[in-house]
Amino acid sequence: MRSAIAFLLAFCALSVSAQVDSTYRSTFYEQRQSMFEQLPDTEAEIIMLGNSITNGGAWEELLGSPRIKNRGISGDNTFGVLARMDEVLSSKPAKIFILIGINDISLNTPPEIILDNYRKIILRIIKDSPATSIYVQSLFPTNNNFTRFSGHQNKDDKVRAVNAGIAQLAIEYGLTFIDLYPRFQNAEGKLDTLYTNDGLHLLGAGYVKWAEILKPYVEE
Repeated sequence: MRSAIAFLLAFCALSVSAQVDSTYRSTFYEQRQSMFEQLPDTEAEIIMLGNSITNGGAWEELLGSPRIKNRGISGDNTFGVLARMDEVLSSKPAKIFILIGINDISLNTPPEIILDNYRKIILRIIKDSPATSIYVQSLFPTNNNFTRFSGHQNKDDKVRAVNAGIAQLAIEYGLTFIDLYPRFQNAEGKLDTLYTNDGLHLLGAGYVKWAEILKPYVEE
């Protein structure tokens, strides 16, 4: 009986995985990743790793360091980040700041699978670049008053579940957790319109605020 139950649980887990949309390899992903692969490795890099929200930041200027490398790719998700860890880790970077997962949520990927991928990302860094300091960031809130990115909206419970899971992973592996979510929400719990004009991505003021939060960690 126990073996039958174990088989059933394993089958269910595989079924959930089989139904997950793990799409990430867009033409832009390939363009951006192929550029990263052509760039030289440099000493003590500080990697900003993520999706379009990271991609949109002028990080070297915002954080005032030539060591900063923007490894954001618009549209990326946890599957895409896992697929490009060879390039991310090739320089054995000093620090990696990770912000990923909202596009997984837009594809209705269950939080447990997002967090399993997140764990794999962390373990890959620990294995291949053990001296790298890892900083994991919560997902931002969204704002459903905007309709352009409706697939990302009205999923606050999943966003909070992923954020809670990321915080637990930080505790488990002794990492720094940076909780961005409460610092960017308005009184209604939505991404404040001071920082967005589409309910998902950031305006300049949002990037300045984000950089102010990150700067002490970059400089420590």
